[in-house]
Amino acid sequence: MFKRLKEDIQVVFDRDPAVRSALEILICYPGFHALQLHRMAHWLWLKNWRLLARTVSHFSRFVTGIEIHPGAKIGRGFFIDHGMGVVIGETAEIGDNCTLYHGVTLGGTSWAKEKRHPTLGNNVVVGAGAKILGPFLVADGSKVGSNSVVVKPVPENATVVGIPAKVVVGMKDAKEHKTSERPDLEHGKLPDVQGRNTAQMMNKMHAMEERLEQLEQELRQQQS
Repeated sequence: MFKRLKEDIQVVFDRDPAVRSALEILICYPGFHALQLHRMAHWLWLKNWRLLARTVSHFSRFVTGIEIHPGAKIGRGFFIDHGMGVVIGETAEIGDNCTLYHGVTLGGTSWAKEKRHPTLGNNVVVGAGAKILGPFLVADGSKVGSNSVVVKPVPENATVVGIPAKVVVGMKDAKEHKTSERPDLEHGKLPDVQGRNTAQMMNKMHAMEERLEQLEQELRQQQS
């Protein structure tokens, strides 16, 4: 238990440049508190003490502003930055070394009592306000842009942005992100998809205008 606690403290040091001491983490980091309380709630859930597990989870939500269902499975090296408004559903699964920012939802889209929440692979970063909805996989090394809404699987080492989210960085563009075992926390450095599409549209319009002007000149020459 103490080994895992020490590991969780080191994760905060690795991913938050604002932290100054272990004591600060123990007292002032709601993401750290939510993770410790979830471990207790999850243990109770597996022992089939469901009401007590939900009670611990509800207390954690009241104290931290982070709602993690006790049935959710969370791997090692998990980090929630700030954390207010984070919601993780019952059948969600989170791999190792994942990072979630505030306002993230790992939600379900079905009334059936089955797998209905997403699975995050290893080294996944989910930006602030992003919503991942449904029982699909966000594969290893992927990044979800802030305020994106993900409704279908995300391939390995991809970056998705938008509503609904679309892949904007594929395998070939993610080599640098893949080389390190530590998560890439630059979740604000994302492509401007709308700007790129607008620029492409404007370039095509300019090309069509030039072609039209050329045809008009040729027609005037033929008439003269």
